[in-house]
This record gives sequence, C-alpha cells and structure tokens, in this order.
Amino acid sequence: MATIAIEGGSPVRATMLAYARQIIDDDDRRAVDEVLRGDWLTTGPMVKAFEEAISAYTTAPHAVAVNTGTAALHAAVWAAGIRADDEVIVPAISFVASANCVLYMGAKPVFADLSADTLNIDPEDIERKITSKTKAIIAVDFAGHPADHDAISAIAKKHGLVTISDAAHSLGGRYKGRKVGTLQDLTALSFHPVKQVTTGEGGMILTADETMSRRMRSFRHHGIDLDVHQRSKSQSWQYDVNTLGYNYRIPDINCALGLSQLSKLDRWLERREQIAQTYKTAFAQLPQLQLPTVRDDVSSAWHLYVIRLAPGRLTASRDKIFEALRAENIGVNVHYIPIPWLSHYASLGYTRGNWPVAEDAHSRMISLPMFPGMSDTDVHDVIAAVTKVVNHYSA
Repeated sequence: MATIAIEGGSPVRATMLAYARQIIDDDDRRAVDEVLRGDWLTTGPMVKAFEEAISAYTTAPHAVAVNTGTAALHAAVWAAGIRADDEVIVPAISFVASANCVLYMGAKPVFADLSADTLNIDPEDIERKITSKTKAIIAVDFAGHPADHDAISAIAKKHGLVTISDAAHSLGGRYKGRKVGTLQDLTALSFHPVKQVTTGEGGMILTADETMSRRMRSFRHHGIDLDVHQRSKSQSWQYDVNTLGYNYRIPDINCALGLSQLSKLDRWLERREQIAQTYKTAFAQLPQLQLPTVRDDVSSAWHLYVIRLAPGRLTASRDKIFEALRAENIGVNVHYIPIPWLSHYASLGYTRGNWPVAEDAHSRMISLPMFPGMSDTDVHDVIAAVTKVVNHYSA
C-alpha cells in the first residue's frame, strides 16, 4: 500500500484540484465584450433578457435579477412580509446567508434539524418548531438535491405560512417532474462562480406572484417606483421612493455572461451526473464511506458531492481525513458548519446540541471536487486519493 502524502509519501496529484470552479469559454467572453461595446452597462436590455431566459428555463412566470444570491434571499424575505419579531424556520446546516436574510428583517431564525438521508430540512421538525410567531419557511436544496417540497408546502398551507425555496444549489434540478423554480411561493437562485451558471456574482428571485415581482423590482432599486426606462419613455424626471429599498441592481455585463452560460447548463448538468455516478460506483466498494442519497422522485443538480465517514470504520477523525486528502492535492471542503454554532449566532443565544442529525452529519462530512470542467483524470485522481487515505485509516 502506498504511503499517504501526509506521512511523507508522494501525493496523488502534483497540483491542487479545486472542489469547484467556473468554466468560461470564448462565447462567454464575446457576450461580455458585446455589452462593453454597447450603450448599457447596467439596468439595460441584458438584464431583462437574462430574466426572461431563466423564467423560460424554469417555467417560473416572473424573475427578478439582483447582484448576489444573498440579495435574492433578502428580497424574498422582504417580499414575504417578514418583519421584526417574526420567526422563520431555516435548516440548521446551510450557507449562513440562508439565516442572515432573516436577521436583516429583525426577525428570528428558528433552526430545524435535517432528514438523515438527504441532509435537507426535516418536515417533521419544521412542524415541531412552528409557533404563533412563525411566518415563513426557508427550504434549502442542499448540495443540489431538492428538499421535500410537497411536505413543506402542506405544512405551510396548514399554518398559513409563506414558503421560500433557497435553490442556490439546485438550478436545473427536478422534483417529481417539476423544475426547481416553481416549487414554492418564492425561489432564490445564486450565480456565484461555483454554481451551475455564473454571472461572476449574481442572484435571482422567481415567483408566480406578479405583485411580489413588481415590489422586488422596486426593492432592488432603492425603493424607487419607476426605473430609468420608464422615466425615459414618459419624458419625465420625476420619481418617488415608496419603500426602503437597496441598491441590489445587477449589471448588464454580468447578465450577458449568465445568458451565455445558461445555454450550456443542460450539458454541464449531464457531466455533473456522470461524475456523481462514477464516484458512486467507485466508492460503493468502501464501507468506510456513507454516500449521498438521491430520492426516487428527484433529479439532483449535483452542486456538491458530500460524503460522510461511516461511524466506527476509521481510526482517524474527519479533520484528519480532510488534512490527508488535502495533502494528496485534492481540494476537499466542508459544507457547512451548523449555522447556530457560528460566533454571531452564539452571541444571539443559540447553543449547541439541539440538532442531532445536522451536528452528527457535520462531524463526518467532506465535500469532494464536483464541477463539470473536471476531466476523467481529475475524477480518477479523487477516487484514488480517497481510496488511498480511507484504506490507510481503516479500522
């Protein structure tokens, strides 16, 4: 058996393989260059074109583009009418923006535990966490696997709650034949470079509610009731601010990139699926690993490939396995630290020990490289490194 790199052996790879990265090709560059040569760098025609393209792809009636995925979540909770002292149920494990957006409104995130198979928010724990102050549920499609949206919708309907799908991981995924983007009252997307489609930074909110859509367009533009195009058409300088909004506008440069990227999304999703299946076949031979679950009625967008170390099967901790894989030049990561554990949330009174599934999963999880630009050699390097390290520390 080869000596692992952390103990002086040769690493599987000569250079580090990132856990994720963007793909930018000549079509993308030309799309951006065309905007740079035009009249509009922001609030121009490419914003509308990108919104319409995402709307068509997801079948969501209305799409509102903003400058980050976090801005999309903020706009969604604002449109949902969340106010100070309200409660919003959020999964205990997600990127922190899923909960921060609730704090922005002066409301309280109430953390629900996860389903042990998918690591998505557990509908049964949602039901347990509902109080008279609960106003909304934020359901995160962890790693690209859609949450149990029908169960969540049924709970929301029963209690009169607004539902927000945090689909930052899952553009292109499907749930019971329906595309992500139409599964809840509001859906927030992210176009960060590690996501399925990138605009550099960017986000979007999808909804079937025209009133919410119109209000969010004002929200992203300082709360101004008319945009520059409307004022130009009416030959008027006048405008009004009818709510406290933000500057969450996204430039045309970003939207041109996103529109070009969107044309390749289905091909990239197929590649993500191929990588996931290759991992599954290879790692099925390693009882030291617990592999991701995909429910029968779901098509994952495979934003992340998260393995969990099997209890009692290894002589090393997750952190040691992580360190050993990094030494092999495999850029593994951990997604995520439970949000209630973070220092700011601890300062608000959240304590550890209240989310057994999430906290156990965190102690055992490692994200392997997953992005469509990976070559077959990259994929096999990951498999070789994981096999090498796991067998070395096998109990």
